[in-house]
Amino acid sequence: MTKQYLKPLALALSIALAGTACSKQNDADNAQAGTQPAATGSAAPAAASTAAAKPAAPSFNVADIDTGIDACDDFNGFVNAKWVAANPIPDDRTRWGAFDQLAENSLNTQHDIVDAADKGVDSAKAGSIEQKIGLLYRSGMNEDAIEKAGLEPLKPELAKIDALKSSKDIVDFLDASFNDGDGYVFSFGSGADFQNAKVQIAYANQDGLGLPTKDYYTDPKQADNRKAYVDYIAKTLVLGGASEADAKKQADEVMKFETELAAASLAPVEMRAPENQYHFVSVADADKVTPHFNWEKFFAAQGVTIDKGFSLSQPKFFKQVDKMLASTPVSTWQAYLRFHALDSASPYLSKNFQDNKFDFYGKTLAGQPQQKPRWKRVLGTVNSSMGEGLGQLYVAKVFKPEAKQRANELVDNVRNALKARLEKLDWMSDETKQKAIAKWNTFLPKIGYPDKWRDWSGLEVTGDNFFANVQAASKFNYHYDIAKISKPTDRLDWGMTPQTVNAYYNPTDNTINFPAAILQPPFFDANGDDAINYGGIGAVIGHEASHGFDDEGSQFDGEGNNKNWWTKDDRKKFEARTAKLVQQFNDYAPLKDHPDLHVNGKLTLGENIADLGGINVAYDALQEALKKNPKEAGEKIDGYTQDQRFFLNWARVWRGSVREKQAMLYLNVDPHAPASLRAIGAPSNMEAFATAFQCKPGAKMVREGDKQVKIW
Repeated sequence: MTKQYLKPLALALSIALAGTACSKQNDADNAQAGTQPAATGSAAPAAASTAAAKPAAPSFNVADIDTGIDACDDFNGFVNAKWVAANPIPDDRTRWGAFDQLAENSLNTQHDIVDAADKGVDSAKAGSIEQKIGLLYRSGMNEDAIEKAGLEPLKPELAKIDALKSSKDIVDFLDASFNDGDGYVFSFGSGADFQNAKVQIAYANQDGLGLPTKDYYTDPKQADNRKAYVDYIAKTLVLGGASEADAKKQADEVMKFETELAAASLAPVEMRAPENQYHFVSVADADKVTPHFNWEKFFAAQGVTIDKGFSLSQPKFFKQVDKMLASTPVSTWQAYLRFHALDSASPYLSKNFQDNKFDFYGKTLAGQPQQKPRWKRVLGTVNSSMGEGLGQLYVAKVFKPEAKQRANELVDNVRNALKARLEKLDWMSDETKQKAIAKWNTFLPKIGYPDKWRDWSGLEVTGDNFFANVQAASKFNYHYDIAKISKPTDRLDWGMTPQTVNAYYNPTDNTINFPAAILQPPFFDANGDDAINYGGIGAVIGHEASHGFDDEGSQFDGEGNNKNWWTKDDRKKFEARTAKLVQQFNDYAPLKDHPDLHVNGKLTLGENIADLGGINVAYDALQEALKKNPKEAGEKIDGYTQDQRFFLNWARVWRGSVREKQAMLYLNVDPHAPASLRAIGAPSNMEAFATAFQCKPGAKMVREGDKQVKIW
């Protein structure tokens, strides 16, 4: 089960989005470098990485620049076209670029760690992280045992589904399944109370769909994907023991069931609105919404105590679930639950299940030619199951104390630049500005890794039963999460593992977070000049800090509460400025062969605001740094000025390419704009860019007049 609420506002997407909503965890085949669907982060000097023994590469290789392309016409092409042409996407990936290279490096380091843990299991301290990770990885790599077991590990679950006779039986099954760490139909977990963020409450959220968004169930353009999905459901049910005739009938029932759920679900753009993420009710009032599903009984089954109430976050969805409990035939519910049990378990069962799932979610939806090698898929499961535990070993291996110190300096410099910008805003009133500064004052930066590591002593792992290990970890992590309900919010908790190449902002605790894995080139280079570092990690820091003031983050105060701190006039001015950014990205059609497919400016607005704010703030911080080092400010490196190198590294961070099917999927579900557009979108709004590259009015990289967007 994955939470769909209170998502960290992350720098980028680091895993493929295709996957089932009812999975125990993120699809192990798609997991790359951590457990969160966001960008990674690892802030360390170059010498702190596992590649430290290699000769130092130039902090920016100007040989990658395509001087045949005008920087003022196509800055992404100018910086990245040659690299993209020389670096095709590997067959086991749907995209390849700067983030993906770092994720691959992180994976290789993690591979060394888990391989050593496997080899050292017998000599490891009993119950230690090293032993548990070694056993978990060993069980996943034991293909002979997994093949021999076949469907056997899942048969007890399937037998429970087969035994359902009534709506009451279905509710009892759902109660027990959640307690075991297997969420069906909806998601459930802890999160900060939007009205009192110092306390964690329970959240129940829409879920349960096997296709990426509700539109996939009705959009004529998705007809082929719908047909392929029904075929996948049927094949999955056949692997689970059904005859082909029964499987086809059940697959049609599952599709109809999910289509009804989809009709009551909110779209990704709607889910960005805080009012659609939080709907606080008493348990008694929740029972009125779902008279056939007793919430007090559900909470008792989970072992949690609810005080004043919880967030039944999308009431319309739960009304539909209740209606289906009352009117949908039990046999249809059984087909739905049976399919999702099989689908969720497929990555941990025999090869025929794994290949079947990849054929649909990997090949059909995302266009990925080959499945990842076994070790990467198992490592993805280790990350999903014991990610922070693996992170503890990762940090010990690659992250040096001096890296954290240097990163903190950069964070302070960029944050100070953001404060200066807030203070100088000409469109915001002093009343609102004071509250913006008050929020700025409560930012909590977190660098590298948690101050306190998780305790894994309650998790039992063996070396010969992969499915049982995943099940045990799923239940362990679920109860770790819901144990937070009714307890104080811990701002020192992390939502990403240290080995994840990403960074994020959390609006409900007002923290900016930079995992260890992102603190390396091209984001951060201890041997690089200021321009490279501020154009890379500096802009990342600015991006995450700017999330506190984007269209969503700006609706939360410095304490993490969903509270309006704006005057009515200032909010109106803010929305007028952000509307121009929405239009800018709505106008982009990134796929050459699909000119009718555009970026969704509303879906990507938060990330685009953060990009624009982040790069402006980082540029300001660079200018302050250069004032202290005028000699560096006046020098060219490899023929480029500091200002030019700043923008060059910004664009380099977003270099890469994406398979067409995956790109089409991203346009529907990803809150981030395509990377190629992020390379040019924010700089095109900056006079500093036009000046740095001597761009003339009318150039494509120069937005003028009413088209130029200025927010923070």
